[in-house]
Amino acid sequence: MINNKEAVIFDMDGVIFDTEKLYIDSCVEVGNKYNLKNVEEACFKCIGINSEASAEIMYDIFGRDFPLDKFRSEVDVLFKTRFEEKTPVKPGVQEILTYLKQEGYRIAIASSTKKEGVTRELKQAGFLEFFDEIICGDMVEKSKPNPDIFLKAAECLGVEPEKCIVIEDSFNGVRAAYAAGMFSIMVPDILKPDDEMRDKASVILDSLPDVVDFLRKS
Repeated sequence: MINNKEAVIFDMDGVIFDTEKLYIDSCVEVGNKYNLKNVEEACFKCIGINSEASAEIMYDIFGRDFPLDKFRSEVDVLFKTRFEEKTPVKPGVQEILTYLKQEGYRIAIASSTKKEGVTRELKQAGFLEFFDEIICGDMVEKSKPNPDIFLKAAECLGVEPEKCIVIEDSFNGVRAAYAAGMFSIMVPDILKPDDEMRDKASVILDSLPDVVDFLRKS
């Protein structure tokens, strides 16, 4: 099933770092300051997509006069402060990255977040050197659930899409991996898998240590 795989492509938020809840909490706190309602609902809809696509969702919910740039700026300041206070690394990250390197896999990040933030957070956590390529939402035309970011990662790694494994937590990420023709492992975070995810994800596992066990046994 996976004995011909040569590369592993990770999403970052919700897979490497426990950042999705942290970011949503930051959005809600800033939203409360401005008496905004349905902020949490809006954030859930933005999981796994890039900045431009999430902007349209925010405008649809809060109106075209919503001061999105100001809102995002305040959220980013609060989020970065909390991230730096305690880097929220998901259990098993060091283990799986070390295992993949030892086994000779090529490794990439494919995150809808902008590259500056991805690089900063990986470096701060001491994981940057594990990754051969970092592909971000501002490097492709279409965001997840389109397959562009995963296909770009495979191209940069020099590996055919069908020889890649994607590790994702978001619905849009699983959809993108499915559209790219890649073997996908869903490790659910905030969003729990539904029938569509059970159909489109190749495997659903509870944690990164479970992924390591799966790879060892496959």
